[in-house]
Order: sequence, then C-alpha cells, then structure tokens
Amino acid sequence: MSGFGIGINTQDKDAGVIKGEQMEVACDCWFTQTGRTIPKLIRFHDGQEVIHTIDRIKVNTCEEKNHTGIATMEYDCTVIFKETEHLVKLIFFKQTCRWALIFK
Repeated sequence: MSGFGIGINTQDKDAGVIKGEQMEVACDCWFTQTGRTIPKLIRFHDGQEVIHTIDRIKVNTCEEKNHTGIATMEYDCTVIFKETEHLVKLIFFKQTCRWALIFK
C-alpha cells in the first residue's frame, strides 16, 4: 500500500444500521436464467396472527448493500396492500436467507 492512499478504498461501503421497523416475511421470488431475482409474492402475520398476502409488487430499484457487515439485497418497491399503494423496502439477508419488509 502506498502513502498516497492507492488501494485503500477497495472494500464495499457499509450502509450502516437498517432504519425502520422490520417485519419478518415469507417471499416467493422468481429467479431469471441470468440470476436476477424478482419478488412476486409476500406473506406475513399481523398483530392478530392473521396471514396477509401481497401479490401486487412493482420493484422500483434493487441494490446490493452491506449493513454493519451483513450482506443484503434491497428492493425498493411499490405494493398494493388493502387496496392502498405503499412504498416499502424488501430486504433479503444473504447469509441467513431471511426476508424482511419495512413500510416507509
């Protein structure tokens, strides 16, 4: 490593702590032949243990991130839930293969 800092910024930038209340969800995902993932259906329990399904999902952006060293895929999405449009963040935790949803 040189004194001019060449090669010191080669690590992935850390995005810090995930903001917002995470809700554990199940996610049905389509995998394309090129390896791209497209979330198609989300299921989760509410406070009364009722199972809700969201199947109207539009992925606006998808980005790989690291949060305090934890590798994730983050999907900023627009969903229709209870006949209302919501902006959400759908997060896939790569190491644990776990999905979480954050309503914005």
